[in-house]
Amino acid sequence: MFENVPLVFSGTSNPELAKRICAYLNMPLGKVDVKRFSDGEIWVKYLENVRGRDVYIIQSTQPPAENLMELLILLDAAKRASAKRVTAVLPYFGYARQDRKDQPRVSITAKLVANLITKAGADRIITMDLHTAQIQGFFDIPFDHLYASPIFTSLFKGQPNLVVVSPDMGGIKLARSYAQKLDANLVVIDKRRPKHNTAEVMNIIGNVEGKDVLLVDDLIDTGGTFISAIKSLKERGAEKVYGAITHPLLSGQSLQKIDESEITKLYVSDSIPLKNEISKIEVRSASNLFAEAIIRSYKNESISSLFEINKDL
Repeated sequence: MFENVPLVFSGTSNPELAKRICAYLNMPLGKVDVKRFSDGEIWVKYLENVRGRDVYIIQSTQPPAENLMELLILLDAAKRASAKRVTAVLPYFGYARQDRKDQPRVSITAKLVANLITKAGADRIITMDLHTAQIQGFFDIPFDHLYASPIFTSLFKGQPNLVVVSPDMGGIKLARSYAQKLDANLVVIDKRRPKHNTAEVMNIIGNVEGKDVLLVDDLIDTGGTFISAIKSLKERGAEKVYGAITHPLLSGQSLQKIDESEITKLYVSDSIPLKNEISKIEVRSASNLFAEAIIRSYKNESISSLFEINKDL
């Protein structure tokens, strides 16, 4: 597939996705030794020569913070080993929700993380479904933002009774792109968030009575927003409720909440590995999407054809 093959390495946050990406690329996953000393310190050594090579490092940065620290060390080690170009492939970009100073005396942590990744040696970023698109502006290096919608929309094409729901005002653009591709109407949930990880549904803008509903979002954490949305949609007459959410953080009691909810099926990507599996959650792999982005990045070809959200929306 390549004339001069790049090298693809993986950290420990999501090795299975990295293997699937390399399977699509028809190339072996690069050999790297990642160890943790007894006190928890991370040690990295590349087990093959990276001098003058294009290096792609696949590492999601979901909690714990060691995943981010491991990425920084992997980047630094590749740069110090004289890699020609180092691309950080971040299926999930952690700390993206802390993207602004909305209270006094708080950090804009997404910007801090962007600075750390750049300083550690990344020459380019490839990621998917950022919590807010403005985070791209936090980086002063080339940035490729992919969208997971292609791996979900194929499941719902041709479904005549479908409406697409945004769980909040901030997700309207994402939900509108799904609605456009599926030729479905758009419904928006108006909510307020009195404190972190807590949301209350205020109004549902649009008609869901007698409809099958596709609830779309970039991530699901505690599941509070998601579950309250399902309850409100069912109370207003929705028939089946499906979910398409890219990043399954699923912390706390979220799996139990989903299992006990009235959702028909929740589809998530493999940007973050699931700790436990339940029958109501189905994983759809984003490996082909990332593999295609790596191919085009390496060949200096356009990646815009992979951007499934209409920029004019």
